[in-house]
Amino acid sequence: MRPDLSKTWVFRWRDRTTGKLRDKGLGPVWDVTLEEARRRAATYRQQVREGIDPIDAARQARAAVKLERARRLTFGQCCEKYMDAHRESWRNAKHAAQWQSTLDTYCASLLPLPVAEIDTALVIKALEPIWTTKTETATRVRQRIEAVLNWATAREFRTGENPARWRGHLDKLLPKPTKLKNVEHRAALPYSEAGAFMAELRQQKGLGASALELQILTACRPGEVAGAQWAEFDLEGATWTIPGERMKAGKEHRVPLSPPAVALLRKLQRVSVYVFPGTKKGQPITTAAMLKALRTIRPGFDAHGFRSTFRDWAADQTAYPRDVAEAALAHAVQGVEAVYRRTDLLNKRARLMADWAKYCAKAAPAGNVTGIREGVKA
Repeated sequence: MRPDLSKTWVFRWRDRTTGKLRDKGLGPVWDVTLEEARRRAATYRQQVREGIDPIDAARQARAAVKLERARRLTFGQCCEKYMDAHRESWRNAKHAAQWQSTLDTYCASLLPLPVAEIDTALVIKALEPIWTTKTETATRVRQRIEAVLNWATAREFRTGENPARWRGHLDKLLPKPTKLKNVEHRAALPYSEAGAFMAELRQQKGLGASALELQILTACRPGEVAGAQWAEFDLEGATWTIPGERMKAGKEHRVPLSPPAVALLRKLQRVSVYVFPGTKKGQPITTAAMLKALRTIRPGFDAHGFRSTFRDWAADQTAYPRDVAEAALAHAVQGVEAVYRRTDLLNKRARLMADWAKYCAKAAPAGNVTGIREGVKA
């Protein structure tokens, strides 16, 4: 009898391994007849004689039923549930859209299959067509398949090892991505040509040219400039604060604005929340507008490449420490240093960006390039 005085049938036996008494409920008296309780007890007694633990057997039976139900849940349904569960933690809607797009495009063969039946052969079949030709994309697809299957295992929709696991599994079956990647660097303008290019750029009209000029002066990524909003700028304090959701690393980034950058921004009309409003109402310009402005003057180059132009100049022509230049590019600090770094080096970066703006305002030198190391403090 239970403490609440409700009567229940119980099968009691002594565990042959531990010698302890164990109880297995047979159901409440009001719901299970004596005859049914005796029948269930006989079944459990037979299991004990065969060395089977009735409690463990019942638990396994429930798991089997749950697994069988899970077999009806497809990989595609699990993808949707995984994305719903993690959507709030992702930086923006674009990230979720990329997840959906890659899975729809490259996992079409997996989506209609029961998630419990996804095995190594099926994962390989999805990855092999793009593994050597679109290695970076294939790597992301594998990671996403692995994440969804891990989620499904945690929710008990499948059992066993994850067939999309890389270390100790797929790394034995597929070539390492690092052996396949042919890195194509963005075409970057040599820094010795920055002055002449900037002079030509400033002769162009249009928001694309202005956005490209701001990108060069700040060494930011094209997308960060294209989506800039007036609320992010403090022109009096000569600072641009880019929110984390618009940064590649997902962290807020403060950008010191040189006098030419501030002057450029003050010339722009405030007709939208965006600094560079696009043709579509309520939307900013696209990076394509910046690229068009660039290739009108220098065909074959890439707007993102100006970050390399800036970095090469900082390394070759200044005495600023490496970490100051890397901070200007908003490159993430790695390892132990990331734990202890508490400053974003804003003051030092302000001097660096001011020197970069002065360099970009100079005409192309006639002879050898001369560094501007004087006066720079580490």
